[in-house]
Amino acid sequence: MKYSILCSDLDGTLLSTKSDVSDFTIHQITRIKNKMRVILVSARMPQAMTYLQERLGILNQPIICYNGALILNGNQQLFSEVIDFNTLQQVYELAASFDIKLGLYHGNEWYVETTSERVEKEIKYTRTLPIYQPTTQTILDWQNRNISAHKIMMMGTKTSADAIFSVLKSRFNHLLQIYRSNDTLIELAPKKVSKLSAIKILLNDDGLLQEIVSFGDNFNDIDMLAHTGLGVAVENARAEVKAIANVVTLKNTENGVAHFIKQHL
Repeated sequence: MKYSILCSDLDGTLLSTKSDVSDFTIHQITRIKNKMRVILVSARMPQAMTYLQERLGILNQPIICYNGALILNGNQQLFSEVIDFNTLQQVYELAASFDIKLGLYHGNEWYVETTSERVEKEIKYTRTLPIYQPTTQTILDWQNRNISAHKIMMMGTKTSADAIFSVLKSRFNHLLQIYRSNDTLIELAPKKVSKLSAIKILLNDDGLLQEIVSFGDNFNDIDMLAHTGLGVAVENARAEVKAIANVVTLKNTENGVAHFIKQHL
């Protein structure tokens, strides 16, 4: 099978460190980018992806942000789906009852109440800066601007995240995509979107799915890997991801995506 499109997750997959791609990866993407489209597909906000596009020399390609809730081609917005505003308010009230803080994202805007170890890590790893203000103020501002969140990040402890996760599922599963990023983080996105749905919107031809080789490591990559022509998991991927993948390559820290490209593309 000849593959004409490469779709890759970033964190834990294409990135060999927490914030960057390796020179080896840049070399391999450079080698194939004139014969294959290379599309980055991430839960990140746009600004946290475009510097990596620039590093890889693929600024001419679209990006899929926020697990599929936002598709951009340069400054052009191709698709946008936000969380219902009333749902956002309800999530905030529930999170507050569990003493869980929220990171709220819309386009290139990122809002948090205060700094924390998690926030500082995201600043460092994504090369972006948040706006610090009370979440109630952000929600009021968004109501006045008639906008809502492309993504909500819930930041708690393992105990609080464990406790709220089942409540989120029971109350909001019909309204939201709910992903457990790690022991302390839960990501929420609009129910209608996923990385796979965004790829379908972008390509506008389901027949092209079989021409895609896709790479991922986490729960939010499963649909993409399962329904594209060749789904490749990195060795450090969750067991559930490796179970549905067609192939498993090396760890992200060992340049697994780049090694696969070198050997097979």
